[in-house]
Amino acid sequence: QVQLVESGGGMVQPGGSLTLSCAPSGFSLDYHVIGWFRQAPGKEREGVSCISGSDGSTYYGDSVKGRFTISKDNAKNTVYLQMTSLKPEDTAVYYCYAGTVRYSDYRAVPAWGQGTQVTVSS
Repeated sequence: QVQLVESGGGMVQPGGSLTLSCAPSGFSLDYHVIGWFRQAPGKEREGVSCISGSDGSTYYGDSVKGRFTISKDNAKNTVYLQMTSLKPEDTAVYYCYAGTVRYSDYRAVPAWGQGTQVTVSS
């Protein structure tokens, strides 16, 4: 069965850090693009970051550039999203996804993780 298993998330104060992980199950990240969208209450799902499992090329949304870092461990078949200098506006449910390209439209994404809540609040 193909699925994406997410972990991490939680509550943190502004300026703090969190790390999310996404582990494909049933397929290798070697030949896929793995990334995250996020969705805040009342807002559309927004692309955050993604990484190519084959060549390691990365993408970051403008709102997270310089603060978030995406990385992969092919041996563990896991992708990580390290989030630093977190702001209240980063509060959202973060959804891991997998596909063959970088998706600008979440409606085109073929596979999703279960989502994990990130709350940034004092």
